[in-house]
Amino acid sequence: MDLNNKTYRSPGQLLIDLLETRGWTRRTLAIVLAMDETGVSKMVADKRDIDAPMALMLEEVFGVGADLFLTLQKELDLARAKLVASPDPSRAARAFLYADLPIGEMIKRGWIAAEGVKDTKTVEKELVRFFGVDRVDDIEILPHAAKKTAANLDATPTQIAWLYRVKKIASEMLTCAYSPSAVRFAISRLRTLMATQEGTAKVPRILAECGIRFVLVEALTSSKIDGVCFWLNEKSPVIGMSLRFDRIDNFWFVLRHELEHVLQGHGKAGAILDTELEKERAGTGPGVAEEERIANEAAQIFCVPTADLDAFIARKAPFFTERDLIGFARLLKVHPGVLAGQIQRKTNRYDRFRNHLVKIREIISPNAMKDGWGDIAPVEQ
Repeated sequence: MDLNNKTYRSPGQLLIDLLETRGWTRRTLAIVLAMDETGVSKMVADKRDIDAPMALMLEEVFGVGADLFLTLQKELDLARAKLVASPDPSRAARAFLYADLPIGEMIKRGWIAAEGVKDTKTVEKELVRFFGVDRVDDIEILPHAAKKTAANLDATPTQIAWLYRVKKIASEMLTCAYSPSAVRFAISRLRTLMATQEGTAKVPRILAECGIRFVLVEALTSSKIDGVCFWLNEKSPVIGMSLRFDRIDNFWFVLRHELEHVLQGHGKAGAILDTELEKERAGTGPGVAEEERIANEAAQIFCVPTADLDAFIARKAPFFTERDLIGFARLLKVHPGVLAGQIQRKTNRYDRFRNHLVKIREIISPNAMKDGWGDIAPVEQ
């Protein structure tokens, strides 16, 4: 039978045509298939689905491919589903939110209040609150939503969520009035604290005194954020840090990096998210963006003046002893770990002097506004 020039909208229509071509009645087909006539009538009327075994039997009887019967059945099922389906505009948005945001981690961290990820109504309501929008479709991570962060790089949804948490905490903090000259003076004060681990404990107070809102927020899994600089308004700069690497060298480098962003007015047009601020990205090479190059250079000089570091390496390379490291650190009035970090970066030997890269989170966090590491920042939800 030539079916090339015929169009069928259902398997029942095809069966009717096949029966007429053969001159068969439904009873005849029922006898051939060894089934009751009612079942055949239901197939002809498209009231009984044709499954794979039945399609194969019909192929044997009529010589028509089983795949044609199954294709027509699938198309009929889809057409029926479209007639009764209830459109849900939020379904596509939900797909993005649950695929891209670490909802479970946000619940665990106390950022959104819900029993679990399956409590979708509560989760969506909480996400609307968390992102400060009127409806789910306006949440920034959605493709069609208006971007509000305007970060200097393509921020991931996880990074944007972290940024919003920093912003929420910072917006409820009280500091002195911001002053660029006070920031410059604060940097000179901070430089005197670099000789010991304990010096980091004074950082939050010094920054607050010059009008900078300093926030510590534990990084979300896979966010790779080290720090951020943005402004709540023209006179309210914010520095957020994740302490992703709890090391004294990393802390001082990232902090001074963010302070330079503040002094330069970076982040006023949109948050400056600093991710993976290490190795080449912490340098001043041609592949580094101008704003980042300026901040990196300031941080390098702050930790160890470039000329002094280069001279030290030229004198001692390729062999560096503990005595050399400690003696030079004392001369510079910095903790040996700060110097060790800069030597590692400069020589690309990250196996050297690792014992000096001491932790500082437990020292600084009691005096800072923090969120994470088992604690939830005391902010209004």
